[in-house]
Amino acid sequence: MPLEIVTIPCLSDNYAFLAHDPASGQTALVDAPEAAPILAALDKRGWTLSYVLLTHHHWDHVDGLAGILEKQPAKVIGAAADAHRLPPLDERVTEGDEFEIGSEPVRVLDVSGHTDGHVAYYMPQSAAVFTADSLMALGCGRLFEGTAPQMWASLSKLAALPDNTLVCSGHEYTQSNAKFAITVDPDNAALQQRMAEIEKARAAGKPTVPSTLALEKATNPFLRATDPAIQAELGMENADPATVFAEIRARKDRF
Repeated sequence: MPLEIVTIPCLSDNYAFLAHDPASGQTALVDAPEAAPILAALDKRGWTLSYVLLTHHHWDHVDGLAGILEKQPAKVIGAAADAHRLPPLDERVTEGDEFEIGSEPVRVLDVSGHTDGHVAYYMPQSAAVFTADSLMALGCGRLFEGTAPQMWASLSKLAALPDNTLVCSGHEYTQSNAKFAITVDPDNAALQQRMAEIEKARAAGKPTVPSTLALEKATNPFLRATDPAIQAELGMENADPATVFAEIRARKDRF
């Protein structure tokens, strides 16, 4: 049985996620931007927290943890490579490690680039991946610590997952990301349609996260560095994809 996934808006534009296994009653939280909305979501459903999965050390993904653990003690899991900057971990994980929430396997993916040691959590039975600030809806995280080739490799790893995978990313940046995306991919009909849908969703106060990997591959320019139309728009026909990605990222940083 797939996990029940709940999206929780936090702070001004962050998202946390609950993943609940109805059979076992186990519940995992992915990232902890602030305590109050997460505790409210657990209380509303009568769920008890079993695990907290941290993706990276940035304050807006971890600062709510202490307040959550005061009310809902849980096992905290995070990247071994980031452990010196994360809150205290009960379990340190690396690329390829696997654990379970109920009967659902959870696979750890190293998606460094935004930061060194950033991880994503992939749940294949539920067809969901929790990507935080690596792959985002119509975007990707800034390269605060990693390199463009490193981030391109991380995004390529995520893009290789099945198309029906739900991409649970960490921020409501989709509307602003779309305004940039159309500047490098102006003739993409799928992107144009998605932009219209985003405008309607945000006008109604609805989140644009999660998205699907199929939708990201069709519209997210940071996954499309091999696309001839984008390469032509950038004047980089037949260039190395990591180099094209670097140019897209540089243009977004200046946008």
